[in-house]
Amino acid sequence: MKENIVHTTDEYGIKPEAKEFPMMVVLSFVYVCNAECPNCPYNNSDIRNTYKDAIFMSEKLFKRIADECSPYQSLLRLSGGGEPMMHPQAVELIEYAKEKKCRIGLITNGSLFNEEKLQRIITAGVDAIEFSVDAGDSETYKKVRPRLDWDKLNANVKMAKTIRDRMGAKTRIICSMINQQGVDIEAAERYWTDKVDKVQVRKFLTWGYNQDYSADSTPYLSPEECIPCPWLFERLNIDSRGDVTLCGEDIAFKEKFANVYDRTIRDIWLGEKFNYFRSKHLSRKGNEIKICSACPDWKYRSWQYNYWKLIEKR
Repeated sequence: MKENIVHTTDEYGIKPEAKEFPMMVVLSFVYVCNAECPNCPYNNSDIRNTYKDAIFMSEKLFKRIADECSPYQSLLRLSGGGEPMMHPQAVELIEYAKEKKCRIGLITNGSLFNEEKLQRIITAGVDAIEFSVDAGDSETYKKVRPRLDWDKLNANVKMAKTIRDRMGAKTRIICSMINQQGVDIEAAERYWTDKVDKVQVRKFLTWGYNQDYSADSTPYLSPEECIPCPWLFERLNIDSRGDVTLCGEDIAFKEKFANVYDRTIRDIWLGEKFNYFRSKHLSRKGNEIKICSACPDWKYRSWQYNYWKLIEKR
């Protein structure tokens, strides 16, 4: 029986941990991928073509961000328009950020690891390695993760957990999957449950680019009530050029309004523009913001059932 999860909260607003600085800084770390997943918004748009000048986040920009996040121990989530481990300096930059006491959450398709890379990032103290698997058997995996290898995925998940356990490290080993049509999500969840610390089943998001192939479209937040979106109150999104957008839903960064080369992350986070967006949401007028009014996935945000649950200590 599924757990009855509450997605609202008694009081909306900036979380205590985010009063001075975002709890999470989501980095669009790369704009290239070695998979051809049919329900990836980057495969269903021309966004990657617009980033040909910034396929990879530069070392200079990444270190600038990590240095500023350091005093706040903010979580850097390595994500974006492709596979983060395709970044030629991925391991070195993770090591740098951990030296600076940042927290690191890596979301990956798991195809590009070897023992040395896993050993290094786990030794560095990476907080979470989230394998995006989307299937519980090889035939389904071929359909939802074209060009990737099921046996390689399984071997790398096992290797990550073995290294972590051998070292006694605190790294969380997670598998996540999207609840989409054509996937037996319950069977997939059963398959991975005893292989990792946590299995996360995610809603299918269209991001404004995908056709809707959701296998569970039950909303978390009622669209009619305009309940504030939690993302504005905990996280900030930066692309490989240093641009900042209002929300991670804007994966093309069409609504960018600041750049971290020009202003500090703290200044942007506490600034007039961001506070204006938050005030609109708190007054239940978030739909007056252009990007929010057109957001197809706002209804799937949750104030309780979110990323922070994944990385709680074991």
